[in-house]
Amino acid sequence: MKYMLLIYVTEADMMKDDPGVIDRHLAVTEKAIAGGAYVGCDALEPTARAIRINVKDGAVNRTDGPFTELKEVLGGFYVVDCASDDEAVALAAEIPHPPHGTIEIRRIATIPGWDDAVAEIRSRVGKLPARAG
Repeated sequence: MKYMLLIYVTEADMMKDDPGVIDRHLAVTEKAIAGGAYVGCDALEPTARAIRINVKDGAVNRTDGPFTELKEVLGGFYVVDCASDDEAVALAAEIPHPPHGTIEIRRIATIPGWDDAVAEIRSRVGKLPARAG
């Protein structure tokens, strides 16, 4: 079963220089890879570079960050494939996060027929070229 491990932090925590945090995340990543659970992970930039949109009647309303009203923001995430909730909790407990941070564990929903539909679209559309960074 796939899970998203959502890492919530404060904006202030995101800006702190923590020289060992990358090594701690790499240790968790290595453990997840060794256990066959790793799917992917990434960090997110602060909300100063975030964009929110909502669409109403076809009109797109865009709001650029920062979003100062938020106490905690999504700072990063892991996607893992675990045999149980307990395995996901154990892995999430090892993710480094600041004292004021929270890790939310969410099961990724299985939508019947989705993978087949995406495979059909990929075969029809073909592989898209890589985007320049």
